[in-house]
Amino acid sequence: MGHWTLESIAWDRFDASKVDPEIVRNIKAAALVERNGGDYRVYLNRVFADDASFRDVVDAWANEEVQHGLALGRWAQLADPSWDFEAAFARFRDGYKLPLDATSSVRGSQAGEMMARCIVETGTSSYYSALKDATVEPVLRQICTNIAADEFRHYKLFYDHLHRCLERDRLSKWGRLRIGWGRLAESEDDELAYAYFAANAAPGAVYDRKSNMEAYARRAYPLYRRFHVQRAMAMMLKAIGLNSTGRLNGWMTAIGLRFLKWRAGKLAAQGA
Repeated sequence: MGHWTLESIAWDRFDASKVDPEIVRNIKAAALVERNGGDYRVYLNRVFADDASFRDVVDAWANEEVQHGLALGRWAQLADPSWDFEAAFARFRDGYKLPLDATSSVRGSQAGEMMARCIVETGTSSYYSALKDATVEPVLRQICTNIAADEFRHYKLFYDHLHRCLERDRLSKWGRLRIGWGRLAESEDDELAYAYFAANAAPGAVYDRKSNMEAYARRAYPLYRRFHVQRAMAMMLKAIGLNSTGRLNGWMTAIGLRFLKWRAGKLAAQGA
C-alpha cells in the first residue's frame, strides 16, 4: 500500500458535532510546527553536508513532515472556519527561527543530532497515538493514525542512522542519555509554545513562553495512557542503548505517568 496523501483523507466524513474545541487549539499549534519541516531540511542538510547517505533521505522525511502540517491545518480550518492557517504560519515563521546557518549540530556531533531526532520522533509518535485514541472525530482520527505511523517509521530511520554515526563519533550511552534528557527538557521550549501563541493568540497579544506552553500542556497531557508512555519509554531506552522492555522501562513508565497526572492536575487547577 502506498504512502497516504491529502487526497486519500476522507474529508467528507468530517463531523463538527464530534470536535473537541480544546483539542482544536493544540492541533493548530501542531500544524505550524509540522509544516515548518522545510527549515529542518535546510538545517539537517547543512549538519550532514558530508553524509550523502543520510541527505538522500532528508528530503523525503521533510516532505512528509510538511504534509502532516498541511493535513492538520486543513482539519483545523474545518473545525474553525474563521482560522487563517496561512496567516498563523507566517506569524510563527516571523517569531521562531531555527539555526539555518549552522554548519555543525547543536548537539555536539552527528550522532548527537541523530539521538535528538530519535527523541523528537518518540515524542511525536506517542502524542499522535494518544490523540488518535482520544478523539472521536473520524477525520482527525484518520489523520492522527497516518501521522503516528509516519513518526514511528521516522524514528526507525533516525535510529538506523544513529548506529552508523555511533561507529564514527563514539558517543557513549551516558552521552546519549544526556542528550536524550536534554531534548526531553526542551519539549517545553519556545518552538511549541510560540506555535501555540501564533496559532491561537489574538492580534496584538504579547508572547509569554510559560503561559502558552502551559496552555498547550493542559490540553495534551491528559490524553496519554499507560500504553503510550510505556512504548515511548521503550523507544527512548532503545536509542540510549539500554534494555527497552525490562524493569527499567516499568519504573520509567510509572514515573512518567505520575508526572503527567500531577502536571495535568496542577495545570487544570490553575486554569492555565
